[in-house]
Amino acid sequence: MRVVIVTESFPPDVNGVAHCALQTARHLAGRGHEPLVVAPATAGATTTSRSELSDAFEADAPCPVVRVPSLPLPGYPQVRVALPSRRLTAALTAHRAELVHLAGPFVLGVRGMAAATRLGLPTVAVYQTDLAGYARTYLGTGENTAWRRMRAVHSAADRTLAPSTAAVRDLTEHGVPRVRLWPRGVDTARFRPGLRDEALRRRLAPGGERIVGYVGRLAPEKHVELLAGACATPGVRVVVVGDGPSAASLRTALPGAVFLGRRTGDDLARFFASLDVFVHTGPYETFCQTVQEAMASGVPVIAPAAGGPLDLVDHGRTGLLVPPLDAGAVAAAVGALAADPALAAAYGATGRATVEGRTWQAVGDQLLDYYDEVLRDRTAVASQC
Repeated sequence: MRVVIVTESFPPDVNGVAHCALQTARHLAGRGHEPLVVAPATAGATTTSRSELSDAFEADAPCPVVRVPSLPLPGYPQVRVALPSRRLTAALTAHRAELVHLAGPFVLGVRGMAAATRLGLPTVAVYQTDLAGYARTYLGTGENTAWRRMRAVHSAADRTLAPSTAAVRDLTEHGVPRVRLWPRGVDTARFRPGLRDEALRRRLAPGGERIVGYVGRLAPEKHVELLAGACATPGVRVVVVGDGPSAASLRTALPGAVFLGRRTGDDLARFFASLDVFVHTGPYETFCQTVQEAMASGVPVIAPAAGGPLDLVDHGRTGLLVPPLDAGAVAAAVGALAADPALAAAYGATGRATVEGRTWQAVGDQLLDYYDEVLRDRTAVASQC
C-alpha cells in the first residue's frame, strides 16, 4: 500500500505528533508498505535549494521525507507552521498515493485533506492535540473557532482515529462522524525498570531525596508550575526534563528543582527508570505518551483525572489521579508516594505489567486494519455507482 503521511511535526521535533508519525512510518515500512512523509521544514532547513520533491532519507527516517517551507510559531519557535506550497499535492501525485494519513491535522493537514479530496484519495485523520484547550490557555477564547476548524477537517475524513476514550467522546459530542479508538504504543524494550541508575540518582539527589520527575514541553498549557508544592516537600527532589517557552519562568517558580533540558533516546529511558515518582501536570492531553513511558519504566504515575490519563492510570493500582489544576492535590499525592516507597514500588510494578502488551507493532497492525476498512468502504461505494 502506498501511503502519504501528512504531519504537522516530524523528527527531529520532539512531541507526540512527531513521535507517532515516525512510529507509523516505521511500521508501514516494516510491513512491506511504501510510506512517504510530508512535514514542515525544520529550523535552518534549506528547502528552497531542494528539488520540488526530495526523496532523500533523513537520519533515522524509515522512508523518504518531503519538507515544505515553514515559519516558527510566534512566541514558540520550537513549533513550525507550514506555509502554502505546491510540494504537498506534487508529493501525493508523484508517490501515486492510495491513502492519505493526516497526523494531527490543523494547518498542513487541512491542505492535505483538500489535496486528497481533489485527487479522490481516501483519508484517515488522527486526532492528537486538544487545540480548544490550547486556545483557552493562550488566548482565553477561541474554543468554538478551534472546534469548527477541527470538525471541518475531521468530518471530511473517511475515518478519524482518537487516542483515548475521552478524545472519542469529545469528538463525537462536537459532531465529528466515523470516530474510532486508536491508542498509542510504547517501546517496552527501551523503557524498562532495569535501566535504573544509582549513580545518576546520587547526582540528582545527593541527599538521598526521593526523585520526582516531569518530562515534556515547558509551555503554559502544561502547567508545570503545579510542582511547586512538591519542591517544598521535605525529602523530595523535583527534576524537570524538557524545554520550551516557559523554561525561564519555571526556574523561578520551582525553587530547588533540577532542570536537565531536552533528553531523548536511551538517555531519556535511563532518566525515567531512575525516578521514584513521575508527575504529569497538563490537563489537556488527548493521550499522554510520557505517562506510558513512565509506566513501562516501572515508575508510579501522578496525573490529572482528565483526558488521556484516564485510560492509562488505574487509580490506586498504577498511580494516582488528581483533580486537574489542583496544586494542593499534586503536592499531597507526591507526599503520599514519597512517604511510602513500598506502595510506590508496587504501583510501578503493576504499571509495567499493564503496558507490556501495548507495543507499537500491535497498534500499528490495528491502524492497518483501519486502512483496510476505509479502502473496502471506498470500493463498495464505487461499485454502487
